[in-house]
Amino acid sequence: MSRVAVVTGAASGIGRTIAERLAQEGRRVALLDLDGDAAERAADDLRASGTKALAAKVDVTDRGAVDEAIDRVRNELGPIRIVVTSAGLEEFVAFPEISTAQWERMLAVNLTGTFHCVQAAVPDMIAGNWGRIVMISSSSAQSGAPRMAHYVASKGGVVGLTKALAVELGPKGITVNTIPPGAIDTPMSRRAQATGDLPSTDTIAKMIPVRRTGTPEDIAAACAFLCSEEAGYITGQQINLSGGRYI
Repeated sequence: MSRVAVVTGAASGIGRTIAERLAQEGRRVALLDLDGDAAERAADDLRASGTKALAAKVDVTDRGAVDEAIDRVRNELGPIRIVVTSAGLEEFVAFPEISTAQWERMLAVNLTGTFHCVQAAVPDMIAGNWGRIVMISSSSAQSGAPRMAHYVASKGGVVGLTKALAVELGPKGITVNTIPPGAIDTPMSRRAQATGDLPSTDTIAKMIPVRRTGTPEDIAAACAFLCSEEAGYITGQQINLSGGRYI
């Protein structure tokens, strides 16, 4: 069925790969990202393959911009039935040095931005008595991580939001799950490796039972299932994609 899916952070990395996979599943896809040009290029690629897609430049911390983008999706693609929140910010700062501004910005993007996007789209799901919400969190919300207290707190909030919405929205035919990725090879992780904030890919792979880092395709495959008709009895869950590594 050609349901409409909204993916945030869809210009690159995990978000873009999820958008591509949902398109392959026959979804009409809206790609939202702060980098509007990159989102448009990604949407062009989907349209070239026959998918009905649109791109919108959106800062997820700006509720007005989110509402405007969601309205555009409704008008151009139809009622929204799937939302995947992949937009996120990462930063490495020792806890005593995290400024109030850094703390607030991290929560604004990773947690409040997720709230904005889901809340703006969920009326369509309630009206249709069917919906799939997948929030991308982080395995660090389970394990902790040095020099990332604000990031870990924001992603932990996403996990809590998942649990709360699963209970509230379940009776309305809407499932809500979170995928906390482990070590995934993305442009964001490569930037962190280049600055020395993360170990090399080879080093990380040796710490993982399956002996490799994950790929965006690994995340997208799980996400596609959670957004399917067959996943209607899975809600409120953390679907850990970590190659078997637990801390």
